[in-house]
Order: sequence, then structure tokens, then C-alpha cells
Amino acid sequence: MANHFADRICEAVKSKKTCLTVGLDPVYRRLPESIISQKSMNDENDACAAVDAIFDFCTQTLRIVAPLVPAVKINIAYFEKYLWEGVEAYYALLSEAESLGLEVIGDVKRGDIGHTAEMYAEAHLENSELTGFEDTITPDAITVNGFAGADGIEPFAKIADIQGKGIFVWVRGSNPSAAVIQDFADSSGVKMYEHIAATVAEIAGKPEHMGKCGYSNVGMIVGGTSPEQTTALRKKYDNVLFLVPGYGSQGASAADCVRFCKPDGTGALINASRSIIYAYQKPEYIEKCGGDWKRCIEQAVADAKIDLANGMQSLI
Repeated sequence: MANHFADRICEAVKSKKTCLTVGLDPVYRRLPESIISQKSMNDENDACAAVDAIFDFCTQTLRIVAPLVPAVKINIAYFEKYLWEGVEAYYALLSEAESLGLEVIGDVKRGDIGHTAEMYAEAHLENSELTGFEDTITPDAITVNGFAGADGIEPFAKIADIQGKGIFVWVRGSNPSAAVIQDFADSSGVKMYEHIAATVAEIAGKPEHMGKCGYSNVGMIVGGTSPEQTTALRKKYDNVLFLVPGYGSQGASAADCVRFCKPDGTGALINASRSIIYAYQKPEYIEKCGGDWKRCIEQAVADAKIDLANGMQSLI
């Protein structure tokens, strides 16, 4: 297996024939009835019961999607809600995903400068050598908030190099109010997200970050629901991988998202979370798969892969 994150991603996308990434954003009250009805998991206000239910759901979901997609994105916020019980489950899921051969993105959105950034980087990217944590692993890549500029990005990139991992820096969000700040332009007309992208690209282009595949282990997050003008970032920064949220529940179409891919299918990971993991709540999948929540998720992944593949035709 390649030691460079971008090389592994390219290999995985080619192997699974898709750039689809499944996000785990588990909410207890949306879990399948067959899980939360179990006596040991049927109390939302009991941290142990809730975390056990979430862990059971996520573990089974990982096993469903592992043969179908190259990577998963696990959002730590949905686990931190349950304090140490939830954080323990988060790290256990990282190990489960790794054992299934998935590349794992930890959606942690950490960001700071100096020694604080270094500590965040070591905590979330460095596989610990501390006694008692020998079997605990960290994600293959994490999300980073780039608001502090290069000083808040480079400490993460440095640890990523050492560990053979990657980072994705938040450049342009998928949320509606992102435009108020991220599209704000300076006197020359350059928008804030473009300034952040330029900073990320400068770091990404350094030789120590580049993989054999031609992509850096320092990538960008740009929402699929962002303005059409953001497509220019793909051509401008040829060696950068994009993590693209917004597909599915947030309203971005396949065409909106694959514009960050290259015609050969590389260059971007398109993330879908709620539209996949809660597919069993959608009438079309209930009708197609009945009460089998696992089949609903599997079918939703298959449908999303076809949808993205069809969207790719516009790039060829």
C-alpha cells in the first residue's frame, strides 16, 4: 500500500470506480428502530446506551459501504456530544474502518497556530506511541480550519508528511450563509475564499507534500453548493485534491460536485452523509427495500455511484 495519502486515495478511487465518500453523522433519534428498540440501547438520555446504539449502527454501516466506496468521513462532533464515551467510540470506529480497507477522513475542523496547532496535529494525525494506546489509530486525513493562514496549516501538513497522512483545509463552505464572509471581496475583487485557496495551494505545491500520482497530501474543502465560479479552483490548482460536501441532503447535484473532478475521475472526493446513512427513511427506498435498513443504505450508495458516474460524462 502506498505511503502517501494522495496516492492511496487515487488507488482507492480507481479500485472502487467512484469518488463517492460516505459521511457518518449519526443522530440517535434517527437510528433504525431495530437498533434503538433493543433493551440495552433504548434510552437516548443514557450516554452508554446511546453510544452503544450509535456505534452498532456505524459499525454495520461501515461494513455495508466498505466494498463500494474508497473512503468514509467520520464527523467527531456527533461523538463528542457524549464526552469520553463518544470519543472512545470514535476511535474504535477508526480502527473498524481501517480493518475494512477504507481510507478515513476525520472531520474534526481543528485550527490554531504555533504549539497549539502542533498539539492538535499530533492528537488527530499521529498514531500514538504512548503506553496503553499502542492499538489506537488516528484518521488517514483530517479537516482543518485555515482561517489563521499558513501558520495554522503548516503544522498539520508537517505531521501529515511524517505519518503518511493528509489534510483538507476548509476553503469555501456548502452552507447558505458562507457567502457573507467567504465571498467577501477585497478592493481588487479577490474573494476571501480565493485568498485562502491561494495559501493552501502554495503549501500544497511544496515537493515534500507531493505524491507520485501528482497530487498533494494538502487538499481543499469546497462545497458542491458553492458558486459556479469556484470551479476555476480546479483548473488553477491542478495538484490539489478536493473534498466536496453538499451532495444529497444539502441540495448539490452530481453535476454540481463532479466539476471538481478531472475527466479521468481523479481529483476530488464527493461526500454524501445523511442522504446515504438515513436512506431507510426515504419512501423510495422503503418501497424498494422494505424494512431492511441495510439494503436501503446499500442501494442508496449504488444509486449515488451511478448518479456521479453519469455526472462525470459531462467532463469527458
